[in-house]
Amino acid sequence: MWAIIKKEVKSYFLSPIGYVFIGLFLLMASLFFYSDVIVTGSTMFSYMFYSLCTILIMIIPLLTMRLFSEEKKDGTEQLLLTAPKSVTSIVLGKFFSALIVFAIAVALTSIHYIILMYFGEPNLKTALVTMLGFILLGAALISFGMFASSITENQVIAAIISIAFYVITWVGTPYISSSLEPLGLMNMFNRFANGQIAWAEVIAFLSYTVLFILLTIIVIQRRKSVK
Repeated sequence: MWAIIKKEVKSYFLSPIGYVFIGLFLLMASLFFYSDVIVTGSTMFSYMFYSLCTILIMIIPLLTMRLFSEEKKDGTEQLLLTAPKSVTSIVLGKFFSALIVFAIAVALTSIHYIILMYFGEPNLKTALVTMLGFILLGAALISFGMFASSITENQVIAAIISIAFYVITWVGTPYISSSLEPLGLMNMFNRFANGQIAWAEVIAFLSYTVLFILLTIIVIQRRKSVK
């Protein structure tokens, strides 16, 4: 698995994808930091992440749409499936590689926290809990994006499927059923942004993530058995 993680992370930074993702993420983080924190005179570092949630639905597919779709399109899937690696290690390797790139982008927002220290006394615990919740949110979104990539060879279609799912789990759940509203991924993030480690939400995020990792493993395993 580690060899796959190393290969995939390297591929992100040997192509423009990793730089474009991190660049867009930090650009939007800077804009939201200025508009939601500096302009309002607040010392709440977490305010920036409330707004950043809204752009995840557009930029997470940059990381995930190529994970398996690209292998199928380029004809390298056969080599991947016949390699002396288990399907589980392949899927987990690809998942963690995307998560590492995402975590790097989130970690770089600590620059904004340092800047904020010059304007006041931001709460370090709230900042760390917010970043933890944001990474858990990102992991859940990445796991579905990877699943979407595993069921189609078209990267654009994989991205569209991912975005549709993200929108439904963000703004669609209240319209489906009011009882489902607390299960919306973005809604589950809110308690972290208040500085609380919400264990129910931690379990829910991990459940989302594990579910779609398992579904991806099933899809790839079936494809491998047909080869």
